[in-house]
Amino acid sequence: MAFAKWIGAFLGLLSGGPFGAIAGYALGYIVDDFISNSNQLTSGEQEPHSQQRRTTYTRRTTQTQRGTQQEGERNSYLFSLLLLSSHIIMADQKIMHSEMEYVRRTLRNNFGTAAESQGNEILLRLFERHKQLGTALWTEQIRQCCYQMVGAMSVEERLQLLAFLCEIAKADGSVVQVEVDRIRSIANWLSINVDEVDKLLHLGSNKIEDAYKVLGVSPDATDDEVKKAYRKMALQYHPDKVSTLGDDVKAAAEKKFKEINAAKELIWAARGL
Repeated sequence: MAFAKWIGAFLGLLSGGPFGAIAGYALGYIVDDFISNSNQLTSGEQEPHSQQRRTTYTRRTTQTQRGTQQEGERNSYLFSLLLLSSHIIMADQKIMHSEMEYVRRTLRNNFGTAAESQGNEILLRLFERHKQLGTALWTEQIRQCCYQMVGAMSVEERLQLLAFLCEIAKADGSVVQVEVDRIRSIANWLSINVDEVDKLLHLGSNKIEDAYKVLGVSPDATDDEVKKAYRKMALQYHPDKVSTLGDDVKAAAEKKFKEINAAKELIWAARGL
């Protein structure tokens, strides 16, 4: 299983606990490879002999640490996306082709063909783990993993994960209640207001009534209330909020942002704003 630069074994703050255990199972030997390579790098470092070399070494070390931290955050986000996706895909105890294809297509379009293949393989491993543990224990582990995510990710990053799960639920053209219930549970575990789920499930529609639901306001709301709701949502879902995770993650967020703006334009046109 060669994950190249798309996703690695280093998961930063999420390397331990239930999250780390599931990741270790899904990623396999790559974890050992990463630890081995890290140890070789550490043992190969030479102590500098001059003040200039010490300054250069310190600067490079700081840059390396910053880069490693960002890599860990990115890998944590990508694996979280696959982990939570597997939980939603299995909500109705069926692995729907349309839902799997949506995940594969998203990975391919935003991260490349290697990500599509590797992400598919990781999902299959996660389905296997789900089956081994049983639904009750698996769900408990997902809950614990979500708690870990809260401590390691910003609310904006967690909102992007939730948005992706809603798109999976819509992929087969029919959102069933068990999927909604699971997404709502995940929202709660991620310390996100469950009302966000209803907003996200109505994205992509060209109906004015759905546009109001996207912003979470009533058609009877005042213009000021509508504008305030839009500004809040635009700030939460702005692509720049996830830019540190990489250009490809930011690009995926931009699509969601455009859909939010499309809902806003429907309402603005209807109100003459």
